[in-house]
Amino acid sequence: MITKKVKITNPTGLHMRPAGIFCNKASEFECSVRFRYDNTMANAKSVLSVLGACIKSGDEIVLECEGPDEKEAMEAMVKAIEDGLGE
Repeated sequence: MITKKVKITNPTGLHMRPAGIFCNKASEFECSVRFRYDNTMANAKSVLSVLGACIKSGDEIVLECEGPDEKEAMEAMVKAIEDGLGE
């Protein structure tokens, strides 16, 4: 398992459209992709789980990837977040 702290930089946080992009990216990988925020663990492959975490711009999350393609998943997730999740 690998972990990395990442800051959400897109202006609207993880509302419906960015959350969908976030989940679609996580779903491209076989490994499990989760994140911790405010003492809550969420499944990055579930839109409802991501929306339920109420992540706003400027919030920091800790991504966790575990499985055969965890390194590639982490790189792709961090890049998607740094690129603004479509915004």
